[in-house]
Amino acid sequence: MLIPNSEADAAYVIRNAAADGKHLSICGGNTRGLARLPARSGNVEPISARSLSGMVDYDPAEMVMTVKAGTPVAQVEQALAANRQMMAFEPMDHRGILGPHGNPSVEPTIGGVFAANVSGPRRFVAGAARDSLLGIRFVNGRGEIIRAGGRVMKNVTGLDLVKLLAGSQGTLGFLTEVTFRVLPVPPMTQTIVIFGLDDQTAAKAMAAAMALPVEVSGAAHLPASVRSRFLGGALPEEPGGGEATVLRLEGLTASVEVRAQKLAAIMEAFGPVARLGVDESRILWREIRDVHAYADGSEKPLWRVSVAPSAGAQLVAALRLEAGIDAFYDWQGGLVWMRMEAEAEGDLLRRMIRAFGGGHATLIRASEVVRAEAPTFEPQPDAVAALSARVKAKLDPAGIFGPGKMG
Repeated sequence: MLIPNSEADAAYVIRNAAADGKHLSICGGNTRGLARLPARSGNVEPISARSLSGMVDYDPAEMVMTVKAGTPVAQVEQALAANRQMMAFEPMDHRGILGPHGNPSVEPTIGGVFAANVSGPRRFVAGAARDSLLGIRFVNGRGEIIRAGGRVMKNVTGLDLVKLLAGSQGTLGFLTEVTFRVLPVPPMTQTIVIFGLDDQTAAKAMAAAMALPVEVSGAAHLPASVRSRFLGGALPEEPGGGEATVLRLEGLTASVEVRAQKLAAIMEAFGPVARLGVDESRILWREIRDVHAYADGSEKPLWRVSVAPSAGAQLVAALRLEAGIDAFYDWQGGLVWMRMEAEAEGDLLRRMIRAFGGGHATLIRASEVVRAEAPTFEPQPDAVAALSARVKAKLDPAGIFGPGKMG
């Protein structure tokens, strides 16, 4: 693995790779190994940003932080926690669900978070990782060092390279520095739990909750097959077990208490209700964020499927008629974490996503045999693929970064 010690070193390595026709796989801490790179991509040398680490600038009063891309996420979170601040988009830690394909001995990096646009349960109200990203420094496929954006939101003219690099999975450039906004940590968190709802009814309950003026910041549905895997099996339940639909409220203590009472009273129309306090709530939503239910050490194919919130339960119901799957829902039902019991079923999933109004799916985990055959991203519309190809031709004309990863 190539581990440049400076931005200039990275530019030198990339220029040489382009000149020699070599391929590079960009990573941060490499916590996900090369699991996200298709096995069919051939001989690719990893290049890591882990040595480009450290704080560049952080003023808590401005709520803006600039750090080098290889800085561990834990170090960023520690600095923020000391000032009661946080990354509002709740970046998940993939190490648990990747099992044998991950790399638990090292830590995820902040550059990797933005390169993969990693976002957690607060995504549907606080935005994705890219929505917090203000500025970047990166090395393109020619070995040129480029700076884009800055320290404020309204500073973009021309092509928005900041948003293009976020979520590009290391196929457009090697991130060396990121600047992003942060927010205060809510002093109080409570969770309303509704029991016994099937997937379709849970989707209606979550939609009803989101329509209320109570500022729900997390909405997830945990079917009976997964609910015991959260909170160490201690999630409150009605006699006989069953499903749990969970709604998070955050903010000032007095405000949360009033909103929780209102939300609980309205949700009782859907089913029995309970409440979780701050400690249990924070553990539960961290486990939902990190997909704890499927951190089972297996190689069973795991998809991250994003569709309209109203379509998630319908999609799962239709898929279950043709394949063995287990699933739970985040983002009000719009994010489905779907574990296949046997095959990855990429063709079936692509067809079903189109039938239910469109969306996209990412194959997060699978065996090397499956990854050699199944595309990482499903489906990929022709227009999107063509646009992606044109952007890549500008930033990485020799195609040295992550061959086969995004197309």
